[in-house]
Amino acid sequence: MKFLSLIFIIILSACKGNSQQKESDHQHTTSANQNPIQVAPQDGYEFAYFASGCFWCVEAIYESVHGVKEVVSGYAGGHTKNPTYESSNTGRTGHAEAVEVLYDPNIVSFSSLVDIYFGSQNPTQTNGQGPDRGSQYRSIIFYQNEAQKEIIIKKKTKLSQKLNSTIAAEVLPFHKFWVAEAYHQDYEKRNPSNSYIQNVSIPRLKKFQSKFPELLKKSNSH
Repeated sequence: MKFLSLIFIIILSACKGNSQQKESDHQHTTSANQNPIQVAPQDGYEFAYFASGCFWCVEAIYESVHGVKEVVSGYAGGHTKNPTYESSNTGRTGHAEAVEVLYDPNIVSFSSLVDIYFGSQNPTQTNGQGPDRGSQYRSIIFYQNEAQKEIIIKKKTKLSQKLNSTIAAEVLPFHKFWVAEAYHQDYEKRNPSNSYIQNVSIPRLKKFQSKFPELLKKSNSH
């Protein structure tokens, strides 16, 4: 059984990794210092940044949340410029698959987004989620100011005490978000029959939705 499980995981990872590569030319302007960068609000909406395993999965989760306008898949937390899916998957660029969440703070708070983050993953798994393993799949919560950092640290500490275990998520200042290749955007919606989506992404999404029904958009609440 262990051998069969290993084969299944390898097949799933291969399905995810066989997409055509394409460079992205979009990025947010940032500086090279170590202070967090506050991203300017957009028409009353604010931005938040999270890494939690496969960005296909995380994008779908946050897209289903009431008050979230848009979610973009990309790369963050690394040290190289213009990362691609292929280069980030080597683990040598330092980037993790991440998402940019555009949300209405009058409907869903940053604090709730952090609750969703921890509640939609295995918070104790290091360098990956489920079958996706490696530093490019590690968990990171990015903060843009001290208030956000305090919220994250308090929730992480409380969860660690509750589980009596170390929480894997890194807490890092936000510096730069690189938008992923176009074929990664809304991947779960556009590729519902993909084996990885069927066996990993959709089950993870449904598990989250059953856990936070009160936070879902009406179209996702059934």
